[in-house]
Amino acid sequence: MEGMRVYDRYPSNPGEYKKLEDGISWLLCVPTGVHGTINNRVWSITEHDDGTITVSPSIKVVCHVEAYNWHGYLEEGIWQTC
Repeated sequence: MEGMRVYDRYPSNPGEYKKLEDGISWLLCVPTGVHGTINNRVWSITEHDDGTITVSPSIKVVCHVEAYNWHGYLEEGIWQTC
């Protein structure tokens, strides 16, 4: 899934992400539609010249509704399931 960086609003659609004002945290809406926050204390987050990001290691979301679980990578703005 191709992701999209948003700047002026909350990431509300699957695949969107936004950098927070603290400069180290990002809001995400993973491909299943679950929202979360990541930061560069746990993940290595690389910003590319085109505004996309690469996150390592993988992002894992576990939800009480199994259909919303997601595990994968965000590489140069592309979401890839493990």
